[in-house]
Amino acid sequence: MKIAVTYENGQIFQHFGHCENFKFYTVENNQIQSSQVVNAAGSGHGALAGFLKNNGADTLICGGIGGGARMALADAGIKLYPGASGDADQAVAALLNGSLNYDPDTMCSHHHEGDHDCGSHNGHGHHCGEDKQGCCGNH
Repeated sequence: MKIAVTYENGQIFQHFGHCENFKFYTVENNQIQSSQVVNAAGSGHGALAGFLKNNGADTLICGGIGGGARMALADAGIKLYPGASGDADQAVAALLNGSLNYDPDTMCSHHHEGDHDCGSHNGHGHHCGEDKQGCCGNH
């Protein structure tokens, strides 16, 4: 099992589409064997699901996430635990022992007037972290 967590300064980063770093945890026999922070800058929010899959992730713990990203993760076969917050290492330990506090219904809900749907503009050249207006990289 390989768990990815949206990551910033030890915490679960709250905006999947703007996430510049992911921490990957390799898990065997329900124990963390290793972890490493990987920079996703340049992947673009439309490519983050592919970035995670290419890095071997089969599970993602994150904060806010939009509908388009949810669909891309599902298509990539990545199990999603959205709506989590706090310390990344503690969240992974909690997931492994069955006590992770997350909200499966968490969606990006703080978009600004004029934003597009998260899935409507994938692949048009924005990069992760380039635009901070909405949690899905909207402009």
